[in-house]
Amino acid sequence: MNKIKDIEELAKITAKLSKQGKKIILSHGVFDLLHPGHIRHFEAAKKHGDILIVTITKDEHVNKGPGRPVFNQRLRAESIAALSCVDYVAINKWPTAVNTIKKLKPAVYCKGSDYKKKEEDLTGKIYDEEDAVRSVKGKILFTEDIAFSSSSLLNQYFSVYPKDADVFLKKFKNRISAENVIDILKGIGNLKVLVIGDIIIDEYHYCMGMGKPSKDDIISTKYLKEETFTGGALAVAKHVANFAKTVHLVSVLGTKNNYKKFVDENLFSNISKKLFVRKDVPTVVKRRFVNPAFLNKMFEINYVDDSPLPDDISKSICSYLEQELPKYDVVIVADFGHGFINEKIVSVLCKRSKFLCVNAQSNSANMGYNLVTKYKKCDYVCIDEPEIRLAMHDKYGNIKDLIKDISKKLSCKKVIVTRGHNGACVYDSTKGFVDIPIFSNEIVDRTGAGDAFLSITSCVVAKNLPLDIAGFIGNAVGALAVKIIGNKTPVEAVPLFKFITSLLK
Repeated sequence: MNKIKDIEELAKITAKLSKQGKKIILSHGVFDLLHPGHIRHFEAAKKHGDILIVTITKDEHVNKGPGRPVFNQRLRAESIAALSCVDYVAINKWPTAVNTIKKLKPAVYCKGSDYKKKEEDLTGKIYDEEDAVRSVKGKILFTEDIAFSSSSLLNQYFSVYPKDADVFLKKFKNRISAENVIDILKGIGNLKVLVIGDIIIDEYHYCMGMGKPSKDDIISTKYLKEETFTGGALAVAKHVANFAKTVHLVSVLGTKNNYKKFVDENLFSNISKKLFVRKDVPTVVKRRFVNPAFLNKMFEINYVDDSPLPDDISKSICSYLEQELPKYDVVIVADFGHGFINEKIVSVLCKRSKFLCVNAQSNSANMGYNLVTKYKKCDYVCIDEPEIRLAMHDKYGNIKDLIKDISKKLSCKKVIVTRGHNGACVYDSTKGFVDIPIFSNEIVDRTGAGDAFLSITSCVVAKNLPLDIAGFIGNAVGALAVKIIGNKTPVEAVPLFKFITSLLK
């Protein structure tokens, strides 16, 4: 236990040892499952100097998806400290080793042989770490020894994922590798994507219950803090923009509560926009009151006016879309039914889009009135099970029969229906059905997960790739999205790549 130090304390120790002429070696990684490959790596590293320090990635920075790390940072640190070849262990405070390298100033920074091909590092951080090593006049070395995959061993022996997912993944990984799937996602980069739909401002007001007032039959709460996120089509555009270089957002803002500055400040540099303005309505705001302890939503207020678009604005939007839609490879419709997308706009979208991807959401503000069947022709439909049941007016029918029916009704060959804990049902009219299980039972917040699924799968489907690959990617995206509070951050490329690698090891 005396070997485990914090970074600041270790910096003082290494400074003193270096003055005594001792050569410091640093090795850094997650080391989730300590195996013979790690031990050989540490032993080989120790041969390059006098003092071997191992730093491990903090739990919150292990971006390998739900269920990882399997062993928490304290257990990982204790396991490594038990090795005789290791002199000191520390838990790294930062996402990468860059700051640690600059503080500890190792003479040698040792990485495993799998990092030797730097261009294959998913994060690209190996270049930053190498620069940091040079800045402290050290050198980077790569050990050559027996290699194991922690992810592969964990998947095989530790049941990291739900049982149905394990069965599916064993078959799926025989067809396609993680590298292939990541290449598919990287291939999205050259797509030009237009996102159209309702802008939603998501507010989370955190409060805790205080009890019942003596004079009223209500629960009194204490205000703690609040956060504001970009939701709706804004969130979809940001998800897509982490993968595609060119994204264009088309939507409407109200003037009763102008959020234009907030929207401008929260869009990425590769997202252009055309925002029409309605003077008669507010921008849609969904204010949720949330208990921060378990993120339980207690109450919600919607600031929304879903009355029909004025004719002049509708004509302007249709005219704009007539000109712009043919310029884009993919059009993603995030239709929340809040008064923006009317029949005339739907008609233009169906006629002028090169590849039209549609989600028509059912929610408390439009229940039963915003059905996907208003889109008479599209290329890809992505909705959840309640939405397809509403659209087909069938509460208990076989879900696959409903999917076939809606595919014919919308002249749409590719349909994915998300089913919550039952995963996703994928349908290609030329190849049939595939059921994709969920890849995690860990849920922080389900808000926005469907939007994330729609965003990335639309781009994959548009590349004319097998639909089960799109479903696999969608469920991986969903597993990451439900661990994010609301739409606080979009699903990013590197964590998704790392999660896919973990799934398919």
